[in-house]
Amino acid sequence: MGILRDIDETQAPLMEHLVELRGRLLRSVLVLAIAFGVCFYFADQILAFLARPLAEAFPPGQGRLVYTKLYEVFFVELKVALFAAFCVSFPFIANQLWAFVAPGLYAREKKAFLPFLLATPLLFTAGACLAYFVVMPTAFRFFLGFQGEAGGLPIEALPSAGEYLSLVMQFILAFGISFLLPVLLLLLERAGIVSRKSLSKIRRYVIVGVVGVAAVVTPPDPGSQLILAAPLYLLFEGSLLLMLILERREGSRDDKGESEDREAREST
Repeated sequence: MGILRDIDETQAPLMEHLVELRGRLLRSVLVLAIAFGVCFYFADQILAFLARPLAEAFPPGQGRLVYTKLYEVFFVELKVALFAAFCVSFPFIANQLWAFVAPGLYAREKKAFLPFLLATPLLFTAGACLAYFVVMPTAFRFFLGFQGEAGGLPIEALPSAGEYLSLVMQFILAFGISFLLPVLLLLLERAGIVSRKSLSKIRRYVIVGVVGVAAVVTPPDPGSQLILAAPLYLLFEGSLLLMLILERREGSRDDKGESEDREAREST
């Protein structure tokens, strides 16, 4: 009977956590659905915003988007609305996730994890802005430079709406996720999987990896690859610098604690 009572007591907290998780997931889905409805209402304006880098890359009066399937633009607007809704509702979803996980963490763990939670959307937004304002205009001007004439026939760029949206989302997601490199490295360092010294020893391999990632996630033009590779390597070096600062701060804190303990022992 005692064993059954213990099992019942352990199942009760588990059910409470599952009920809480279900409630937070439902609230997150509801907020995402509301944001999707609002974004779908403004889908034309959002698509126009995403198409602006291409419109500015075209010569005046020549740019246009086409579609070859009757339903293509409808699904493009659905994707645009869903993409924008997730970006808008992400702070609420992250807050719900944090509210569910935080009660199970110690105060020191909360203090250590919270900066990573705050830095994630900021770094992702920085990467997305770099893609939108710098990389996409540069890449589009490079690609449109191949327009001209071949054998007396004009070569004209006629991008479809669906393909263009896929390319834009690839740019934004690739740069946004790549800019989360410091968060990943610092989390691995905090978990004891890697250290600053071990990362410092593999700089040459990091450079090769950064160039490889830039070549894979960006279109095959040197400008876009360089614009992604350079910030990624700078973020890597910035992560090492931040690790060094944290190590020195923790070392000074430990030294201060040891001196206080020594003074307390001497006074007694």
